Amino acid sequence: MSQGFLLEVAANSVASAVAAQEGGAGRVELCTALELGGLTPSMALIAMVREQLHIPLYVLIRARAGDFLYNDLECELMRRDIETCAALGCDGVVLGVLDAEGDIDKARCRTLIQAAGEMGVTFHRAFDMTRDPERALDDVIALGCERVLTSGAQASAMEGAPLIRQLIMRATGRIAVMPGAGVTPQNIVALAKVTGANEFHASAKQQLPSGMRHQRPTLRDMEGGELRSDVHQIRELADQLRRL
Repeated sequence: MSQGFLLEVAANSVASAVAAQEGGAGRVELCTALELGGLTPSMALIAMVREQLHIPLYVLIRARAGDFLYNDLECELMRRDIETCAALGCDGVVLGVLDAEGDIDKARCRTLIQAAGEMGVTFHRAFDMTRDPERALDDVIALGCERVLTSGAQASAMEGAPLIRQLIMRATGRIAVMPGAGVTPQNIVALAKVTGANEFHASAKQQLPSGMRHQRPTLRDMEGGELRSDVHQIRELADQLRRL
């Protein structure tokens, strides 16, 4: 990959994380439940992935699906999850908390960031739910995060590319702005050129066929195969960035 460009892959399993590394990703964001936007993985999963990777490992810290307005118990849970990540030797965590008005909850975020200690911190796509992205960017910078993951407040990063470019210009090198959501080998070059971004986030996932010979037609929602990051898609994403 060309110097200055980095591909982060959202991996939901040990197999996905290994595929990300083999495909040329520069960093893994580990989570579970990609179909829900990602949730915090188990301690065992974090530990096993850490054993397998020699590239940086960041862990998603998200207590539940849904919005990003968390109560005290949920914030305490996330704080403890962050401490677990530090103890397991992770390189960073990915977090975000909002208040009811759609602003960054700086007090709660600060507590979580303090728990991260020496680990890096990415502010996740809770950012896309803020009412004022430019103000939110300034708040995330003030909190000391090293990057923000965003789709430009749209369903996909390509749709949100104009705002992503504005945010990158506003950041003036103070924080990395990383496009994510719908990033594919077919659009990553155009996304790089339109936004000016240097880091990109993709899941590159595929639905594997089930190995089950026995099926129960009345329970269709439980008969599919594993959702896994695809090494071939990852390699193609990395190759596209390498050509820039």
